[in-house]
Amino acid sequence: MDEHFQWHRRRLLEQAAAALEKHGFPTRVCDAREEAIRYLLEEAASADTVGFGGSMTLAELGLVSEMEQAGKKVLVHGRPGLGPEERRQVMRQQLTCDLFLTSTNALTLNGQLVNIDATGNRACSMAFGPKKVIVVAGANKISADLESALKRVREVACPPNARRLGFDTPCAKTGLCSDCNSPQRICRITTIIERQPRATDLRVCLVNENLGY
Repeated sequence: MDEHFQWHRRRLLEQAAAALEKHGFPTRVCDAREEAIRYLLEEAASADTVGFGGSMTLAELGLVSEMEQAGKKVLVHGRPGLGPEERRQVMRQQLTCDLFLTSTNALTLNGQLVNIDATGNRACSMAFGPKKVIVVAGANKISADLESALKRVREVACPPNARRLGFDTPCAKTGLCSDCNSPQRICRITTIIERQPRATDLRVCLVNENLGY
């Protein structure tokens, strides 16, 4: 990566991190994924159960296998072969796990975490339930403000996610958001976390790489 581009993204991450810290979120900025993985394993040292929100960022980091190798009980509701009720049961267990790992669809320079969910299990676990939550986000998730963050989620993150998950939505066919009423629409619950939730230790790990959608 061009060093000047990397420098620019690092400055943006530091600006977002400063805003997050001001809003009560302990934040770590990592220059590379290897540093982020080491940090997350350190944070998971005292955790017995680790829940995963559906996230391409975490998948690209290989964190499920990393946590399994560290001896953790891993809660992944997207494992192949799980039936609908088994998936719901894992989602419920994630609400009370020791550590919940997820990403965010967008992060503003003002320190807002912006997400759109279909079921709401990820949004719920981010706000209340687990003993600790860590949101992992690559530099590609940075948005200037709330308006651009919401635009990013709908136009950049949701179409490939809908296609990846096999949903029959207009955006999964055209790549464009049409604010549809499809029965399989994945944009159903929008959350904006602006301050540290009162009862949740929510931390943020920012990585100076492109990760996830």
